[in-house]
Amino acid sequence: MQRILVNQREIAQTRIETVPPAACGPGEARLRLQSFALTANNVTYAASGFAIGYWKFFPTGVDGQGLVPVWGTAEVVESNADALAVGTRLYGFYPMAEELVITPQAGGQGGFVDVAEHRAELPAVYNRYTPVESDTQSDHMRALLQPLLATSYLLFDWLMDNDLFGARQIIVGSASSKTGLGLCKYLAEPQERDYSIVGLTSQRNRAFVEGLGACDRVLTYDAVDQLPREPSVYVDMSGNGQVKQAVHATLGDHLKHSSAVGISHWDQFQPGIALEGVKPQFFFAPAQIAKRREDWGPGVMEKKITAAWKRLAEDAAAWLEVKPQAGLAAAEAVYLDLARGTADPRHGHVITL
Repeated sequence: MQRILVNQREIAQTRIETVPPAACGPGEARLRLQSFALTANNVTYAASGFAIGYWKFFPTGVDGQGLVPVWGTAEVVESNADALAVGTRLYGFYPMAEELVITPQAGGQGGFVDVAEHRAELPAVYNRYTPVESDTQSDHMRALLQPLLATSYLLFDWLMDNDLFGARQIIVGSASSKTGLGLCKYLAEPQERDYSIVGLTSQRNRAFVEGLGACDRVLTYDAVDQLPREPSVYVDMSGNGQVKQAVHATLGDHLKHSSAVGISHWDQFQPGIALEGVKPQFFFAPAQIAKRREDWGPGVMEKKITAAWKRLAEDAAAWLEVKPQAGLAAAEAVYLDLARGTADPRHGHVITL
């Protein structure tokens, strides 16, 4: 069985390793991956692996080496669990590897939960696996867009839930990322709104973001000082310390909230950097899901998320070119491009096995 090990301290260092398949014990099932997506989101998983706990999902047994989680589809090829039959295809959270052994338990709504002991204290949303039909195109779009646009919608819902913190300007850092793009599009949906949307991106990606039409204004990272001084919220997907510092310095007391979401610019992340004004707070999507379950009851938020990501996926062909590639060697190359910030935001990378 092959897997891609990532240096947990230097996440742009990887190697492919071959190891014996894990045993499939009583109550367990072996899942062989068929395909998974790779996006800047996976770089954030690696960069925040210790802080958030992403390294804990798939232990490697190798000191200092981790398995980066990915979203994808796998087939049950061996099962000692009464609840899960061989041949079932499951969408969910997997390692960058050829297979995974789980301890499945029926989890309601036809899905399953991995109740393996080491995952018991980890966020439940990542432990759920959903049966899906055999459809390659649906597999690819689901893996590429569902996790990212779900986060985008949760950010939108969280901003609305907090009355935009009194802001009239929403600034989205790394607006070319799929999560940033999704947030801009959800923010732009209301026909009547009393806030503006500003996307921040690199010079290389500016035309791409402007062409999407979701932002009222697009600024490059070196033009942050052009931000209007009005009540604002900064939603940061990049984790770029210098950009964050510039946003805080430019807006000062006008910045009502600063939210840290992603660390796609992990090599420019500067924890502890001095910032003017409000202290950034980390946005954790599962916490907003849990809140809405309390507000609305189980299942309601999940239905809203599903409807929202499918709504944006309908016109994805206009801005997303799906790029399937075969094998873990291809996955390693794509992951490294993403980690180094050289990947094209127009591409949606899917790895098939």
